[in-house]
Amino acid sequence: MNMRFALSLAVALALGAGCGKKSGVAAAAKPVEVGVVTLAPTSVTLTKELPGRTSAFRVAEVRARVNGIVLKRFFTEGSDVKEGQQLFAIDPAPYRAALDSARATLARAEANAANARIQAERYADLVRDNAISKQEYENAAATLKASDADVAAGRAAVQTARINLGYTTVTSPVRGRIGRSAVTEGAYVQQAQATLLATVQQLDPVYVDLTQSSVDALRLRRDLADGKLESAGQGQAKVKLVLEDGREYGLPGALQFADVTVDPGTGSIALRALFPNPRGELLPGMFVRARLDQGVNPEALLVPQQAVTRDQKGLPTALVVNAERKVERRQLVTDRAIGDAWLVSSGVKAGEQVIVEGLQKVRPGVEVTPVPAGATKQASR
Repeated sequence: MNMRFALSLAVALALGAGCGKKSGVAAAAKPVEVGVVTLAPTSVTLTKELPGRTSAFRVAEVRARVNGIVLKRFFTEGSDVKEGQQLFAIDPAPYRAALDSARATLARAEANAANARIQAERYADLVRDNAISKQEYENAAATLKASDADVAAGRAAVQTARINLGYTTVTSPVRGRIGRSAVTEGAYVQQAQATLLATVQQLDPVYVDLTQSSVDALRLRRDLADGKLESAGQGQAKVKLVLEDGREYGLPGALQFADVTVDPGTGSIALRALFPNPRGELLPGMFVRARLDQGVNPEALLVPQQAVTRDQKGLPTALVVNAERKVERRQLVTDRAIGDAWLVSSGVKAGEQVIVEGLQKVRPGVEVTPVPAGATKQASR
């Protein structure tokens, strides 16, 4: 009796185990539901962010052009000055005296020239009548020419003295903002050393000096030539500016030029953009980032960043559902980030489905049930 009971119990356990195994296999064979995004080509304007620094539109170093003592300063440090506005006064007394001396020398030369002209005209009449020798007439004519030369030299000396006297009144050569004064009243400034007095900078507009890798510049030109990119527009390219605190500058600028030589030390090309600065928000020397429109990619493939992972080598990969509804791992070549997606140049094609939800539940080779991304979350609620 006991043997029959034990035998019946063993058969029942075996049948139960077999049924459990079949149900487990069936459960494992059921495809996992994953959220996918179907890739479709889209037109994307490509931008490039380049580092740069601001610089003044004009920089004028106001320097001494005559020797002398600084008598007075006529500006407030850090204020805006106009072109031609007086900044300093250098002692003019020695230069007034020099001008008076030059004028006196000129008057003497003009008097001598007038006398020499009268004598030369008289000798011209006498030599025709053979009253004097030809040599005496030639000497009178030479004296007249020498006197005229003295007059010319005297006039030049007067002009030079007048210019030097004008240099004692130091004015601003440009409109802009003046910095701190390099000299004070009573300082002795020199023409030979061109003593720096102050610096005036025009800050509206301002330049932004940028650097771009020569490799990137060559790739951009090649893509435009091959038709992979379409030109963003004719004329000067528009530029946007990002300030040091991460805030975007409110006014757009324009790219002025790109240098024709490559810096051998850095392998980069210098670019220069011009930005309006009516409120004086941009100051020379600020570190900024400029965003330039490079071109339009009419067939861009954007893969959501949440679908892209990195392998052990650090290369970007994504899981794709193939035509047989099985998972494939693809290695991608990413160009740049655009918003919350990666611009992919190879690894996937238009029309393919990239898994963005349920990545942790699948592996390459398993069969899945793809649904549009977001539908899996709604079904689980």
